Amino acid sequence: MIEYVPGRYRVIRHVRPKLSCAACQTIVQAAAPSRPIARGLAGPGFLAHVLVSKYADHLPLYRQSEIYEREGLDLSRSTLADWVGGAAELLSPLAASIGRYVMGAQKLHGDDTPVPVLCPGRGTTKQGRLWTYVRDDRPAASPDPPAVLFRYSPDRKGERPRAHLEPFVGILQADAYAGFERLYGERIQEAACWAHARRKFYDIHLHNASPIAAEALERIGTLYGIEEQIRGRPPDERARIRQARAGPELEALHTWLHSALTMLSRKSELAVAIRYALSRWPALTRYRDDGRLEIDNNAAERALRAVALGRKNWLFAGSDDGGERAATIYSLIGTAKLNELDPEAYLRYVLERISEHPINRIEDLLPWNVLAQLPSLRRAA
Repeated sequence: MIEYVPGRYRVIRHVRPKLSCAACQTIVQAAAPSRPIARGLAGPGFLAHVLVSKYADHLPLYRQSEIYEREGLDLSRSTLADWVGGAAELLSPLAASIGRYVMGAQKLHGDDTPVPVLCPGRGTTKQGRLWTYVRDDRPAASPDPPAVLFRYSPDRKGERPRAHLEPFVGILQADAYAGFERLYGERIQEAACWAHARRKFYDIHLHNASPIAAEALERIGTLYGIEEQIRGRPPDERARIRQARAGPELEALHTWLHSALTMLSRKSELAVAIRYALSRWPALTRYRDDGRLEIDNNAAERALRAVALGRKNWLFAGSDDGGERAATIYSLIGTAKLNELDPEAYLRYVLERISEHPINRIEDLLPWNVLAQLPSLRRAA
């Protein structure tokens, strides 16, 4: 039998007596204990709970306020918002450290998603963006820990990813967004996503039961079947198997796409899907010869899933500053999850220490370093 015992809240009172010396009249008092937010009432455990409830469990602050009220805590939405803002500011050096680590990768997954942002005084929203950049080479047997960086921007101009990726040199696996395409050259190489190409055929087959779309799905499925068998192997072995097995399949698919295109109206949805794949063929097939790469960009799409789920609940960010705060917390929670850490336990650990932690040793608080010191924080399976 499973029973539920409601959570408990504790008020911790710190008593610091003042003592004076009768001889010299000197007054001494014990130093006040550190708090995550100066003069704030929220302890590190409660603050971590608020952050995880909002950004991992998708509970808007007004709903949290109502929950706490039922449990006897009078905490307004504005108070909780102030705490979230203070915590994000406190945690921003740690998020910046994750950013430096992510940008030091040889290969990244990149993507973005819209975020409605409230326009103050107008009662309307504008379209902001949350961008994600994922470093995760575990499928290629890399010992490097995975990490995800989120960045916020008030629009989707190409200058945004250009600024985000300024320190990066390597291969970017992403969709066909024009802002990414302008970055490709000597410093950044493009690797395209077979999931995007496949999705176009899937949508057509779903609505029209097209036999051509069905065959495209079957051929692409063969490529994915090869990937399932080599996931977790070293890059050189992956490249060798791909060249031997996926190489002929890709050549046959390329020939078949050209042949199918001649039988279709130029303006048909199938023709558009086929031209999308053919126009990106060098980028779509780059993974065949580079064992570090993945067949698709699903790592970035998985990272953005938390934003998509949260957006259905909190509907919009209150301001551009709110978008920046969200990017900071999403980076920490997302990276903790990738490293199999309980995000609430991790944030509690960090918030207990970060206000007095030396800034030149901020890397000590990165999720994989914390996990090495405290395996007990590993998330339950």
